[in-house]
Amino acid sequence: MVNEFKVKGKELLAKIEELIKEGNARRIIIKDDNGRTYLEIPVTIGVIGTFFAPVLAAVGALAALTANFTIQVINKDDTGNQDNQS
Repeated sequence: MVNEFKVKGKELLAKIEELIKEGNARRIIIKDDNGRTYLEIPVTIGVIGTFFAPVLAAVGALAALTANFTIQVINKDDTGNQDNQS
């Protein structure tokens, strides 16, 4: 399942930190208003900690570039397949 959130630049870093702490995201994708992908963050349990310090610094820098962002969150339970309904 993919969830999308629309956030202002100043709210971007706080929302990314919140999503990482929730722990149910497999991948976080940050896009601008035109749908261009700025950053894709793979979220794996074993890498939380020192890996995210530079990522969060990059997210903070992105917040200054554009006023509005769309955050796509791909959850861990998403296998990439759509449900087959018979």
